[in-house]
Amino acid sequence: MSRTATINRKTAETDIELKLDLDGRGKSIIDTGSGFLDHMLTLFAKHGRFDLEVSCVGDVDVDYHHTTEDIGICLGLAFKEALGDKKGIERYGSTILPMDESLILTALDFSGRPYLGYGLKIPQKSVGTFDTELVEEFWLAVVRNAECTLHIKQLDGKNTHHIIEGAFKSAGRTFKQAVRIDENFKDEVPSTKGVL
Repeated sequence: MSRTATINRKTAETDIELKLDLDGRGKSIIDTGSGFLDHMLTLFAKHGRFDLEVSCVGDVDVDYHHTTEDIGICLGLAFKEALGDKKGIERYGSTILPMDESLILTALDFSGRPYLGYGLKIPQKSVGTFDTELVEEFWLAVVRNAECTLHIKQLDGKNTHHIIEGAFKSAGRTFKQAVRIDENFKDEVPSTKGVL
């Protein structure tokens, strides 16, 4: 069974093509127009062992807000499409990840209920030209469109780069755990309701 998705989304602000393979090897080809966002998505794919391709032409002459949010939308939609009826998935995932002095916790439930519990305290307002407040906007867009519950918490750390990198690495591992197929229950939806 192929667990893949291709999302094409074009607005007046962005033109995005995104391809996701849940059972990949961590390969990525990312071109968002933001070097920092490219790096974060590469980390997410590598540590989640997802194959991910993202191409985005956005209004980066204004800022990276539309690009970041719309890529989050597309990534969320891709997870939703690739998971289908969610039969056999683990459903839950969690990771505590150290990134030098930073310590990040992520926990995920593919519940069908979108919620983001965001607890990163990022000291700098920007990394180069990338506004760090957009990290929350990105994950909010992902959870709304993937229809999942995601908590991202910072347990320690003061280095902006390490906090954000740790969050994307941790999220990659956590998403991988949650979408993994449990062979003992591969024909069952992991819910007493029978649907997620």
